[in-house]
Amino acid sequence: MKLLVINGPNINFLGIREKGVYGTTNYDGLVEMIGKKAKDCGCEVEVFQSNHEGAIIDRIQDAYFDGTEGIVINPGAYTHYSYAIRDALASVTTMKKVEIHISDIMEREEFRKVSVTKEACDHQIYGHGLQGYLEAMDYILENS
Repeated sequence: MKLLVINGPNINFLGIREKGVYGTTNYDGLVEMIGKKAKDCGCEVEVFQSNHEGAIIDRIQDAYFDGTEGIVINPGAYTHYSYAIRDALASVTTMKKVEIHISDIMEREEFRKVSVTKEACDHQIYGHGLQGYLEAMDYILENS
C-alpha cells in the first residue's frame, strides 16, 4: 500500500515551537518514526511538508495520479479556514484520508475547534501526540 503523509505550516518546527504543546521530538524524528512504521507494515510512505497552501493542494491532486492509496494529513492552521485544501481532499475520493492533530484541539483556543477539512476526511485523530500519525496509518491500513 502507498501512503502519503502531508504536514502543513509550522510542523517542520517540531521540537522548536511550543514544546509544552507539541513535544520535544523534532521533525526529522517524526519522519523517522513514520518511516519505521511503514517498514514494519510493509507499505510505502512519502512524507511531504509545506508552509504553502498551494503546494499542499498540488500534492493532494498529484496523489490522485501517482498510485497513493491513503493520505494522512495534518493541515496545521489551514485546518480552520482552508476551503481550498478541503475541496482538494474531497476531490480524491478513491483513497482513505485521515486528519491528524498532535495536540487536543478541543482543549485549546476556540478557533482550533473548527475544522473545515474534517468533513473531507474519513476519520480525525487529535490529542495523541506524534503517536496519532501511527494510529492514522493503522486506520487506513485496516479500512482500505
